Amino acid sequence: MPANPKYLTASKRQRFAKASASILGGFLVAASFHLALAAWLPDRKNVFATYSFSLFLLWMGLMFIPYLMKNGWTCWLWYGGITLLFSVIIYLAESSTL
Repeated sequence: MPANPKYLTASKRQRFAKASASILGGFLVAASFHLALAAWLPDRKNVFATYSFSLFLLWMGLMFIPYLMKNGWTCWLWYGGITLLFSVIIYLAESSTL
């Protein structure tokens, strides 16, 4: 049974925005989260030991969010802001240890 066309995204730009936010944006958020966690914890080995498994699980969870939103570019803004926040946390953690 095919999907109802009124629920499908007609714009190719929106489809691209949602797909790219799902794949690339979700990975950037998941990776920056783990790097920020490793920057603040005293023992980085434990974070990097579980990095591959927990990153994959977080990434898979973040892949669903753009398809729940009406606008894919809004999701890109959210993912970009969260990634920027984690990047600032990484920078502050690394600059304080120098």
